[in-house]
Amino acid sequence: MTRSLRISLATSIVVVAGVACSPMAHTPAVADAEPLAARPARHLHAPATEINAVNDTLHGEVIPDPYRWLEEDTDATRAWTVEQNEFTRHHLSAVPGADSIRTRLDELLQIGYLTVPLVRGEARFYEKRDGESDQPVFIARHGDEPAIALIDPNSLEDNTTSVDWTYPTRDGAFVAYGLSVSGSEQSTLYVMDSRTGEALSDAIPRTRACSLTWLGDNSGFYYTRYPETGSVPAGDENYHRHVYFHELGTDWRDDPAVFGADRPKENWPGVTLSTNDRWLVVFDFVGFTKTQVYVLDRQSDEWSTINEELDAKFWGAAAGDVLYVLTNHEAPRFRMLAIDLTDPSSLDAWQTAVPERESIMEDFALAGDNIVVHSMENASGRLEVFTLEGEHVRDIELPTMGGIHGVDGQPGNPVVTFAFSSYFHPPVAYECDVATGVVTEFDRISASIDPDDYSVKQVWYNSHDGTPVSMFLVAGKDVEPTGDVPTVLYGYGGFSSSSTPVFQRNTFLWLERGGLYAVPNLRGGGEYGEEWHQAGMLGNKQNTFDDFIAAAEWLIESGYTSRERLVAMGGSNGGLLVGAAVTQRPDLFDAGVAQVPLFDMLRYPDFLIGRVWITEYGNPADPEQFQWLHAYSPYHCVVDGTDYPAMFITAAESDSRVHPMHAMKMTARMQAATSSGKPILLRIETRAGHGQGKPRSRIVEEYTDVWTFIFDEVGVSVE
Repeated sequence: MTRSLRISLATSIVVVAGVACSPMAHTPAVADAEPLAARPARHLHAPATEINAVNDTLHGEVIPDPYRWLEEDTDATRAWTVEQNEFTRHHLSAVPGADSIRTRLDELLQIGYLTVPLVRGEARFYEKRDGESDQPVFIARHGDEPAIALIDPNSLEDNTTSVDWTYPTRDGAFVAYGLSVSGSEQSTLYVMDSRTGEALSDAIPRTRACSLTWLGDNSGFYYTRYPETGSVPAGDENYHRHVYFHELGTDWRDDPAVFGADRPKENWPGVTLSTNDRWLVVFDFVGFTKTQVYVLDRQSDEWSTINEELDAKFWGAAAGDVLYVLTNHEAPRFRMLAIDLTDPSSLDAWQTAVPERESIMEDFALAGDNIVVHSMENASGRLEVFTLEGEHVRDIELPTMGGIHGVDGQPGNPVVTFAFSSYFHPPVAYECDVATGVVTEFDRISASIDPDDYSVKQVWYNSHDGTPVSMFLVAGKDVEPTGDVPTVLYGYGGFSSSSTPVFQRNTFLWLERGGLYAVPNLRGGGEYGEEWHQAGMLGNKQNTFDDFIAAAEWLIESGYTSRERLVAMGGSNGGLLVGAAVTQRPDLFDAGVAQVPLFDMLRYPDFLIGRVWITEYGNPADPEQFQWLHAYSPYHCVVDGTDYPAMFITAAESDSRVHPMHAMKMTARMQAATSSGKPILLRIETRAGHGQGKPRSRIVEEYTDVWTFIFDEVGVSVE
């Protein structure tokens, strides 16, 4: 079972409109620290942006939108983008040490990349990137035979081509895989022979983030696909993800539709097939808090429903006539059920295989006659082996506190695989014989990083409502709380995504120069179960921002850093977090870095796949939900004449998730509003997307700019 079936974006006070927007809504925790030694001012003035005001009236309130025109792809917008990129380049080119940053980042990003091996009979399939290669290579290893590079995007003319996803057959004979270019994630599905690398004739477009399950005889597969452009109203081609069946060698246009036609267009179905080929299970994700499960009996061609009325998450895999699922139904920390598929709608057929425990169940694999559960304890990974009846067999020993990046196995096959890393240990892939518990190393990424040079500790602090929140502090072993430690506070806090101790190559540039990297486990994430997630979503979203602000205050109060040395950083939903933090507490941060962010929370559903996120954020068309969205929407919370921190905002033209208009409009608004004299910079990249599939060489250039900005703003020398 893989987490590809999951969408990969408690009682609390609901924020009243207008309150959270006010700068310095919370009292500063400490007095202003002494300023750093003066740095030479460059006195660069941001380009003036034309105001072409549009006023919307939503639920009786007039909402001004002075930069609506930047939403449109016009000659004027493109010219504005070029001017902003040139302004950013001019500013950063005046910072000494950028070449040193680039050189060190190039070295660090040569530390490779490795995924969990997929177990298919005697074959193993995985991705690996080494050295100066731009993209990971998809590799097959059949038994004791030498490994074969099946798909090497680095050999292609376009270095933005990437492997988006892979699905080998159960016996490992064939692989279905998706390729896309420019980070668009708009995959085209292909099939190849895994021993010869020979491509079959099949090629299916519009298979973004495909979910796919093979028949046991390899004659075909069930898969998900999006509609062709022009077949649905404009904009809807990003929705209507449906399930189809494809027989190898046939024209995909003739593939029969199996599921989805009568479902809401925003739903996200995923598929799995039982090992006896009888049961097709469709997990239809309704946003990020609910999954409806449907079962097709392929013998009778009849559908049944498992949990249509239950407001809970479900995902899993089927062995024979039994469906094993993880769910938070009546178990906010998750439990595992075994469901008899011959009578799946009867709750009497549901048996608890692994009960809810203190640790948070994240994922599982069926291996041999066992269940291997990946769980979290205090945001760190744990692996346990259970019998199919739920009896605990053993823990699988891990090298140190860290994160698990996938777990894979097959019913009847005694091998389970997993990949592991920590803040100071690059990825290692392991195999474990579940019958004996013996763990062997499958492959590893080498690095010249000495873990003894660094330290990580987990601390707890109280948020504004008294809720305890954990945070990882990562630094060189000699870093002490001096009140002057340059600090990056990185956060996400959304969509039940967990921030665990994983290897992050570019941060060593910061750690090597005495920086502190702090990662709080904010509400909205999944570190402490579904209650933790729901305490930071919808009307509770302000809790996420409060947790982040409280982390910043704790770092200052505890004597680690000062306002002049503190940078807020995050991407995507974490970019929204940074935008909310700097507009609500501009006094608390010296700078902010927001990568591919959401900023306009009143118009986000109108762009790309924004409607998929309504269940996480809320719908501005709803009067009550409009109130809480308007209360924190960063673009609408910018106040003229405010001393805002310096900002570095990034976006990408091919982003198929978050539209670059968020970054563009926010940049223009903050440049016009700030009175601090600090730079508000925008970096928009061409032929790049939300981050997936970005070539290593482009990552080097992007993070050279990011870290040049950070080092300059907090006054750290890189020479």
